[in-house]
Amino acid sequence: MKKFLTSIIIVTAFIVTISCGGGKKSGGYELALITDVGTIDDRSFNQGAWEGLTQYAQEKGISHKYYQPTQKTTDAYVDAIDLAVAAGAKLVVTPGFLFEPAVYRAQDTHPNVAFVLLDGTPQDGTYTDFRIETNVYSVLYAEEQAGFLAGYAAIKEGYTNLGVMAGMAVPAVIRFGYGFVQGANYAAKEMSSGSVKINYTYIGNFNATPENQTLATSWYQSGVQVIFAPAGGAGNSVMSAAEQNNALAIGVDIDQSAESDTVITSAMKMLGESVYNAIDDFYNGKFPGGKSVVLDAKVNGIGLPMKTSRFKKFTQADYDAIYQRLVSGEIKVLTDKDAKDVNQLPLDTVKVNFIQ
Repeated sequence: MKKFLTSIIIVTAFIVTISCGGGKKSGGYELALITDVGTIDDRSFNQGAWEGLTQYAQEKGISHKYYQPTQKTTDAYVDAIDLAVAAGAKLVVTPGFLFEPAVYRAQDTHPNVAFVLLDGTPQDGTYTDFRIETNVYSVLYAEEQAGFLAGYAAIKEGYTNLGVMAGMAVPAVIRFGYGFVQGANYAAKEMSSGSVKINYTYIGNFNATPENQTLATSWYQSGVQVIFAPAGGAGNSVMSAAEQNNALAIGVDIDQSAESDTVITSAMKMLGESVYNAIDDFYNGKFPGGKSVVLDAKVNGIGLPMKTSRFKKFTQADYDAIYQRLVSGEIKVLTDKDAKDVNQLPLDTVKVNFIQ
């Protein structure tokens, strides 16, 4: 993979413009990102993508800007894309499956603009017509593998009472959760562990709310030791509950270790690196438009941040060994296409309490 240096960008305004030396000021803002349901400083999906874009822009002196839609609708997303193009965008990054219908339309409306669609493929909004044009690069991730590594590590650390507090039951989130459960099951079998329990639920949102913190608190107080939170901003609610209950959390999407001392690791998608590389390809005349790819362990598309993880037992050697089994295909992790709900996964060691 190409070199990518992570930078933390803290943003508080709804729309922030950052112009860099060397950018074509008269041509507006060449690189744009449209946020989804979260904010640019969500310490999760939007921020990971934004960091990749700003890293490249700052290194190359390219003008850039992000846009936050006024509503969580396809029309609002399209309006934001139109605004970015009108302001001079040559490449637009859209992070999240919610942009699928918007990019489906925008690829025709703006044929001379490149789009990087993360976590989705262009479709008409009814999931009956999928179409990707040569100006769209669709990037998906093997979330199930990232979740698998996190669940495996948690059991190897010695924890036996876990929780998955997921956001909305959409494909990427489901894959994270399924992977976590399967990773825990795999490790428990290796260790011949006794009783391993996992609370599992979808909270129906990606927001940091008192209600989500209360739910996490109730789990911790009932004996759950570690909660994995593939839930966007709601992960902050889990971390707050962990801090107040001497418990632990596992982050998602990007390395969230800086968010709380309770975060022992994070199930990461290499979001920033993916965006950085796509933009680099664009400016070097190699934009992979018309393609939809899944970035997995084989291309270092997912992983755990071992340097910042707070493990006491799970070592780098342990990580490298299990990662290589994913790379080689020795371990195949089931996804949302293989099971309708978590109880249909072939688990023979862990017991899942699916809370609907």
